[in-house]
Amino acid sequence: MRKDVHAVDDMDTTGTVDPDYPAGAPALGLVTIGQAPRADLRPDAEPLLPGVRLVEHGALDAERFDGAAEAATRRLLAPEDGEAPLVSRLRDGRSVLLGHGAIVPRITDAVARAERDGAAATLLLCTGRFPAVRARRPLLFAEPLVQQAVAATVGTDPVGIVCPHPDQAEDVSRRWAELLPGRVQAATADPYGPAERVLDDIAAAARTLVDRGSSWLVLDCIGYTEQMRTAALRAAGRPVLLARAIAVRMAAEVVAASA
Repeated sequence: MRKDVHAVDDMDTTGTVDPDYPAGAPALGLVTIGQAPRADLRPDAEPLLPGVRLVEHGALDAERFDGAAEAATRRLLAPEDGEAPLVSRLRDGRSVLLGHGAIVPRITDAVARAERDGAAATLLLCTGRFPAVRARRPLLFAEPLVQQAVAATVGTDPVGIVCPHPDQAEDVSRRWAELLPGRVQAATADPYGPAERVLDDIAAAARTLVDRGSSWLVLDCIGYTEQMRTAALRAAGRPVLLARAIAVRMAAEVVAASA
């Protein structure tokens, strides 16, 4: 059964519009499949977007993840049986597992809100694969931006992919293997896990992939940060490509072209 009914309450869904830029500044919409604002993203994104106003909206901004409503909300949004899950971040820093059927209508709403707030282009902050989403202005999907950039960089070298959840590993390996000519393998480390161990988990995943022969590593989730890239690089001694950095750099180019 498709879980495509919105569980909307009276929570503010207007999103976050950066107040520090003049009204005429070019704007980039940042749409997360979780909740906005993405406090974990801004420290890495802002240096890559000088002069760009950020407009943040989340597909789950109207959903309740507190009290008695939380269990029902998580069931409503959960992946179907056998479906590789999507993983994103809530406002409070916790994570949520999502299914495509439940999240796509909510993404459409979030993109429309970003465009109403003046976004010249919008970046969907997820490296999962999605069907077409209605948009009036350029809508950038992180997955093809990241995959094509990685493919142009690594050539035929073997590549190790780090993804958040064990149930994603097979699907992630398959999607990357369709694109890359070299050997692809995956390991998991949750970027939204307990703060005291997340860097160690990512370092361990990176070492595992290098021990299995990977020459390049890709942190394939928007939730992985520059700090996590550094942990992987130190542990593995191999170049580490970061999905969020690639996607944001490409989005900055589109905003510049559209301004």
